[in-house]
Amino acid sequence: MGAIVESLAGSRAWLAERRKWLLALLGLVALVYPFIVRSYFLSLAIEVLIFAIFAMSLDLLLGYTGLPSFGHAAFYGFGAYLLAYTTSRSELALNLTNNLLLTIPLVMLGTALLALVIGFFALRTSGIYFLMVTLAFAQMLFSIAIGWSEVSGGSDGLPGVPRPALGLGPLSYTFDTRESYYYLVLAFFLLAWWVLRRIVSSPFGWALRGIRENEQRMAALGYRTFDFKMAAFVIAGAFAGLAGALIVHFFGIASPDNLYWTTSGEVIISLIIGGTGTLTGPIFGAAIERLLPNFASTYLDRWQTVMGVVFILFVMFAPQGVAGLLRARRAVERVE
Repeated sequence: MGAIVESLAGSRAWLAERRKWLLALLGLVALVYPFIVRSYFLSLAIEVLIFAIFAMSLDLLLGYTGLPSFGHAAFYGFGAYLLAYTTSRSELALNLTNNLLLTIPLVMLGTALLALVIGFFALRTSGIYFLMVTLAFAQMLFSIAIGWSEVSGGSDGLPGVPRPALGLGPLSYTFDTRESYYYLVLAFFLLAWWVLRRIVSSPFGWALRGIRENEQRMAALGYRTFDFKMAAFVIAGAFAGLAGALIVHFFGIASPDNLYWTTSGEVIISLIIGGTGTLTGPIFGAAIERLLPNFASTYLDRWQTVMGVVFILFVMFAPQGVAGLLRARRAVERVE
């Protein structure tokens, strides 16, 4: 028995050491990436990092709390419009400031308040009804964005969003190059991952897991499950708004497409491919969901078929996604 315990301990130590070196290698690659790739691949990396923040925010609901939201684009798109309305040079916008110290807190607070309102109604339902209510709210915001052209710009959106700046007055720095914006997005991605990691590893995060597994039992134990779900809903909305703000700063325009149901579908596909209930899975899923169409469309006219086949294969043969495959691989290595 002692030999078995020592063998398992040695195996865990070896896996931990290997994971540490892998993370160090990934960190090094992330730092030098802008200097070793063309601008096209740098743009793809920026999109992947932003979409990964969006996917991680939904995973807090779907993977950890068991809330199948199909309207998460509401917060992504609302954050995009809120950022554009604050910074855009369009005649419809206020054009107040592009200072990150002001715009990002404003966007996250605004999307959190929107999530509070939507959650007040949506969280009183469950299952398929919750899914449909969240979808309805997102589609309602999309209709407003299309129809209220005097404020939202209609189908043209709000163009002229400048790159963000950090600081005040002459001490400010503008992230006007693709390389500098990549490092800014990378910093926000790491910060979002760290904060969400702390949340899901806290007693609050374990309570969310309990609600996902058996909400009635958690309520019987004295947990106010509605309050926990509302808190998760608001936090997820705030981080989705952050992703929306970053994507608008990158493309320079807030579009109604950010609110459309297909955007919610794309992020759900990312979670299914990457795996739910782990913050690593959404990152893998976002990378596959963003990169595969770009490369497949280069060689194939019907690249959507490739995405459909990949999605079906994951659902049938890897229902826990890439993260589940990695967990299974680590389990085999421990046994060996």
